[in-house]
Amino acid sequence: MSWINWAALGKILGVGLLAGAGLPALFAIGLRFTSPRGKDEIVLSGDTATVNTARQVAPGPVLIAAGSLCFAMVLAAIGWGIYIIVKGA
Repeated sequence: MSWINWAALGKILGVGLLAGAGLPALFAIGLRFTSPRGKDEIVLSGDTATVNTARQVAPGPVLIAAGSLCFAMVLAAIGWGIYIIVKGA
């Protein structure tokens, strides 16, 4: 018989990884989906080639919806955490 409760330790580790790394990663994915992307253009003139990265392309409606879903899940997790804290008090 061990003095370490492995099941409880596993739950703590899982929730810690989910909340500690999962939510910021989900937020970063949402930012990536909703941010405009640069469109590289290669301009050839004679013997030289230059890269023009000034153009920005807006994300499509599918990416906007996916990013909004990521943000909604992060907000839901924050709200759930606040609810658990208030309920326990």
